[in-house]
Amino acid sequence: MSDQDVLDRYAALFSPNTVAVVGASSSGKGRQNVFIRRIRDLGFDGAIYPIHPTAREIDGLPAYPSLGTTPLPVDYAFIGIAGNAVPDVLSAGAGRVRFAQVISSGFGETEHGMALQERLVTTAHASGMRLLGPNCLGIYTPRGRITFTEVKSQELGSVGIISQSGGLGTDIVRRGTVRGLRFSGVVTLGNCADLGISDLLEFYLADPQTKIIGLYVESAKDGRRLFDILRSAKARKPVLILKGGRTSEGGAAASSHTGALASDYKVWIALSRQTGCVLVDTLEKFLDALLIFQQLTPRIDQGSDKARIVLVGNGGGTSVLAADYFSDLGLPVVPFEKATRDSLSSLNLPPGTSVANPIDCPAGALQQEDGLIAEKLLDAVYKHAQPDILILHLNMTPFVGRAKPRVLENLMKAVLRVQARHPGQAHFMLVLRSDGEPRLEARKRSFRKRAIKLGIPVFDELSNAGHALSALRQYECFVWRRMAQNAHI
Repeated sequence: MSDQDVLDRYAALFSPNTVAVVGASSSGKGRQNVFIRRIRDLGFDGAIYPIHPTAREIDGLPAYPSLGTTPLPVDYAFIGIAGNAVPDVLSAGAGRVRFAQVISSGFGETEHGMALQERLVTTAHASGMRLLGPNCLGIYTPRGRITFTEVKSQELGSVGIISQSGGLGTDIVRRGTVRGLRFSGVVTLGNCADLGISDLLEFYLADPQTKIIGLYVESAKDGRRLFDILRSAKARKPVLILKGGRTSEGGAAASSHTGALASDYKVWIALSRQTGCVLVDTLEKFLDALLIFQQLTPRIDQGSDKARIVLVGNGGGTSVLAADYFSDLGLPVVPFEKATRDSLSSLNLPPGTSVANPIDCPAGALQQEDGLIAEKLLDAVYKHAQPDILILHLNMTPFVGRAKPRVLENLMKAVLRVQARHPGQAHFMLVLRSDGEPRLEARKRSFRKRAIKLGIPVFDELSNAGHALSALRQYECFVWRRMAQNAHI
C-alpha cells in the first residue's frame, strides 16, 4: 500500500467533515456535551450531529435519533453510552460511518466483557466502519479541530502520538503544550479492539506533517507487524516508545487497565536495537525527548564519534552534578585543551569564573555589561571550542533583586542573537532553572516561548536536557551505523 493510500484511508479520522456525538444530553451536562463545546471552541466548522432517541435539539444543534438518520454520512462518531448498547447503535449507522470511537468501558479490560468486545468489533466491521477503543478518550487533531481534552493551542505541529492510555494522552497534550510541543495528532486507543498501534504508526510514517512519533505502549497484540513496520521504515523518522508494564507489577496493572498482556521487556529492548526506536521509562523523559527531536534536526555526521559537549552556566555545584550525570549517560563533558582555555581566559571574565568545561560563570559575571557579556562568551565558545553540542544553563533566581530588571532580558536576547549567528554549527540547548516564584516563572514562560520559536529546546533542569540529549544521540548513532553498513555492502 502506498503512502497516499494510507493517508486517504485515515483522512476522515484526522480531518473529519461530519461528527456525530452519541450520548449527549438535553441538559447539557454530560461528558459528550463537553466534547461538543470543546471542538467548537477549537474551531471545528463541520457538521455536528448529536444523537439522542427523543431530544429534538442539544446544545443548540438539531438532534437525530440514530446514526442512520443524519443528513450526511458521518466521518467520526464519538460514542459514550452504556457498553451493552453500543453494538446496536453501530448497526443503525451501517454504511454511513467511517470511524467510531467508543469511550465506554466494560469491555475487554474485564474478564466478563470479552464477549461484548468481540461483538462490538464484529458489528463495526459488518457495518463498514473502523473502531477506536473501546475504553478510550479519542483523538486530538489540530488539522481537523477535534479534541478530547481542553487545549489552548490550535497550532498544527510535527509530533504524532499514539497512546494506549487516555489519561496519559491528556498529560502528553497538556503538559507537552506547556513545554512547547506542537502536535500533528494524538490518538488514544484504549483496548485496541480494532485499530491498534501498528495501524496508526503506518499513518504517521506516511504523513508528511509528522516528523516525530511517540508511542505509549502497554502491549502490542500484533507485535510481529509492529516490528516489520519499524524495520521497513529504516528509522526515517524518530520513534520514541514509553513502555508501560516493564515489570511484573506493571504488567499486572496494564492487564487491569486495558486488558493488555505485557510482553517481556527484553523483547522491546531487542526491538529498539534492531529498528532504532528509542525507549524511555518515564513520562518526563518522553516529553523531553519529543521536544529535543521537535526542535533539533538530527546530525547524522555526529554518529561516528563522541560528540564534543560544552556546558556553560552559573552554578559551580550544578555544573559538577551535571558533568557526573552526563557521564553516567555516556555523554562525557571533556575538559578543554590549554589553547581553548587560554582563548576563553583572554575575555578577562571576573574572578571565580572557570573556563575548563564546564564553564562556570557566577551570576555576578553574567551581569557584567548588563548581561551582554554572555554574547562575547558564547561567541568565543563557538569559535575556539568548536562544540558539537552547547548547553547553556541559567539559574534565574540569583538575578532577582540583585540585578537590574533588564539584565535577564539582555541575557536572553544575547543568547538568541548568538545562536542566530551560528545556525547549525552545534546542537544548542537552553536550561532555565528557577525556584517556582510566580513572577520568575512568568518570565521563564516568556523566554521559553521565544526560544522555541527559534528552534531552541528549553528544559527545566540539566538532568532533563541530559536524558533528552541521550535519546537524540542514540538515534543519530543508529542511523549513522546503518548508513556506514550500507556503504560497505
